[in-house]
Amino acid sequence: MFYSFIRYVAAGVVWLINGRYKLLGTDKLPKGNYILVGPHRTWWEPIFFALAGWPHRFSFMAKKELFKNPILKWILIHANAFSVDRDHPGPSAIKTPVQNLKKTDLSLIMFPSGSRHSEEMKGGALIIAKLSGVPLVPIVYQGPVKFSGLFKRKNVTMAFGDPIYIDKRTKINEETTNEFGNTLQASFDKLDQEIDPNWVYVDPKPTKKNNH
Repeated sequence: MFYSFIRYVAAGVVWLINGRYKLLGTDKLPKGNYILVGPHRTWWEPIFFALAGWPHRFSFMAKKELFKNPILKWILIHANAFSVDRDHPGPSAIKTPVQNLKKTDLSLIMFPSGSRHSEEMKGGALIIAKLSGVPLVPIVYQGPVKFSGLFKRKNVTMAFGDPIYIDKRTKINEETTNEFGNTLQASFDKLDQEIDPNWVYVDPKPTKKNNH
């Protein structure tokens, strides 16, 4: 109930601030649970992605620091979020989403790079897909990457890609993780091209690279 309530509130706020958004490739979405994966470009993408996948409901990972505030913790838990220690992720970072995907009607929103300031693909999504037996569905967001840009009612477009199925016999190692990362990146690039081949993502707050 709370998730549905929050969804309608979020949809109303998004409409008031930014107007309507455009969706491409909705016919590619599986009927059952799936893992929605995309490049992490803004902190509000989970909201847009959850709206894009409606009426499907989603769970998502949130850094443990957000759960320190009791009010925010209550909201996050009732919105199907679960805590993850980004620096030292434990077994629950895999076990919790796998159980949700297998035993509930909750799909999962996940960013394989783990951060808005990194393009390096990590293997968590691959492991979760293998253990849960559900497909990964690529999605990309093109729109404002600064919060102030949302209020200018600039166009937001999201596109879904073809589902990616992971064989349960796949061995998880550096080679398969790199191959998986390349496959996902190729899917993201293809979707970006389909939406707008001239669109280029620029990180508004890039991290400083260590030159040593």
